[in-house]
Parts: sequence; structure tokens; C-alpha cells
Amino acid sequence: MMSMQYQGTGRRKSSTARVRLVPGNGEFKINGRTVEDYFNFETLRNEIKRPLVLTNTLGKFDVFVLVEGGGFTGQAGAVRHGVSRALLKVDDEYRAILKKEGFLTRDSRMKERKKYGLKAARRAPQFSKR
Repeated sequence: MMSMQYQGTGRRKSSTARVRLVPGNGEFKINGRTVEDYFNFETLRNEIKRPLVLTNTLGKFDVFVLVEGGGFTGQAGAVRHGVSRALLKVDDEYRAILKKEGFLTRDSRMKERKKYGLKAARRAPQFSKR
């Protein structure tokens, strides 16, 4: 018999994370690598574990993540969002805690598109009077 598993999808900027929570002993794999191996910064490692810490489920689940797109900060945000969503499927009681921290809200800020005649979204070419 297959053990129960909970899934959640998280997104931030151009990153997408597919998260699976499987009852276990707290193993954390991102794209087949350990968290320490994948995220170089302690702050990012803490950030993705925050939903588990807040709900007192840190050692109770093995977390398997497939994340793609964007940079490491966006990916960390996407993983956090995915973990939070998966935890809701474990127990809906967690909703109040996660909602209060803002972990269930999709961060909708995206890169603004580049406009023609400009060097970037709003950056104009250098002006010279001569």
C-alpha cells in the first residue's frame, strides 16, 4: 500500500515549485539535492522551513521538491509557497497560522516588460543636448 502524500504547487516571480510531503523523518530534497547543497544561504534555508516550523511539523514529513525557473530567491519563495499549500492538505487547521504569516498568498510581483525605445522597462537612453 502506498503511504499518504500531500502535494502543493508554489510560485514566485518566474519560479515554480512542485512540493510533495510524505510522512517521514524530516528529509528535505530539492531537485534531488539536499537543502544545504541547493541553497547556499542560511536565510533561504530557514525561509523554506518556516511553514513547517510554525506548524510544528518539521520532523514529521519528508519534503521532495521539483523547482524550476527564476533565480535562487524566487525559487526559495516558490518552495515556501508550495510547502504551505501542501500543509493545508495535511490539516486545514494550519490555515489560520499560515495565512497570518502571509505564506498562502501568491506573491504576484513580476518583472515589468521592456518597452521599445527604452533600454529597459522604464530606463531611458542617456540624454545629451549635443
